[in-house]
Amino acid sequence: MEERDLPAVCRMETALFGAEAWSPSLLGAELAAATGPHADRCYVVLERSREGVDTDDDAAGGDGAVLGYAGLWFGDGAGDADLLTIATLPAVRRRGLAGLMLTHLLRCAGEAGCTGVLLEVRVSNASARSLYAHHGFVPVGSRRRYYREPVEDALVMRASVGAQDDEPGRPGPTGVVGPVGVEAVDAGPASRAGPALSG
Repeated sequence: MEERDLPAVCRMETALFGAEAWSPSLLGAELAAATGPHADRCYVVLERSREGVDTDDDAAGGDGAVLGYAGLWFGDGAGDADLLTIATLPAVRRRGLAGLMLTHLLRCAGEAGCTGVLLEVRVSNASARSLYAHHGFVPVGSRRRYYREPVEDALVMRASVGAQDDEPGRPGPTGVVGPVGVEAVDAGPASRAGPALSG
């Protein structure tokens, strides 16, 4: 993610997360912490490429439009990283794009030396929980009343990454072990249609 992406990311953040949205200043601080020699996090955006991703509405914008973004804190690489945020425009959901970003961030965590990635997800968010399970996350606990708008518990999930594997991976639906999210990378025409992943 680059500074030029911040206005679009801020608009998406507000539209998707409402009262729980991060402020523009917080998003700017997050981006600053992801750059330079002392970076302790990784942010990525998916942008529409020239080939584009077919959508049924104009909400996805034109060439270069931000379709999604995600962030991960890996700290000093010791222990577990934390998935901070992940979001895609409603018009481009269920096309493997969140999986592409998640795969990228899991690799970032492994490359930083982390052994796992933790996240919190609303207990009612079945589609997100399914995405995370598909990428090797398993429930490890809960946080009571974690979310405010509306008040709801969070399920804490964890995926292993890094040193214990040559490459982060898990058995896929065919039983084949490969990179985490290998199924998302070739998830049909949408993943080949060309959103550009940029960090």
